[in-house]
Amino acid sequence: MEMKKELAAPCGLYCGVCSVYIAHRDNNVKFKERLTTVYNVPVEEITCEGCLSDRPFGYCLTCPIRSCSESKGIEGCHQCADFPCQLIEDVPFDVGKKVILRAIPTWRELGTKVWMEEEERRYICPHCGYLSFRGAKRCRQCRKPLDLD
Repeated sequence: MEMKKELAAPCGLYCGVCSVYIAHRDNNVKFKERLTTVYNVPVEEITCEGCLSDRPFGYCLTCPIRSCSESKGIEGCHQCADFPCQLIEDVPFDVGKKVILRAIPTWRELGTKVWMEEEERRYICPHCGYLSFRGAKRCRQCRKPLDLD
């Protein structure tokens, strides 16, 4: 796997398995249309090339965790002595908060490259092998239930 550092979001939500990133990467208009209700933005705003890219999703541009990491001069929460902090507690998505609390200790332990590889493997459907996305309840390929987060 080629490691794309722009996908290593400071909060620990690996962008490679983000629904917005995947919908944009694959130019999947139907998927983008479904995501408009989740993120309450128009379909043309469902775009992202990674949190640390020049073209992140709109929410990521204003993310307080991203701003905090930048202000401390660190890559992310895995390098912060204050983790977990109030910014993590205030994450507005339950799945996101759950994943952050799981992912950051793993990132600390494994390092960036192995952590990213592990996150990719984590979201492969155990039934058919299709790469899913964080928060998916069913596999888009075989339609079987998932519990991958």
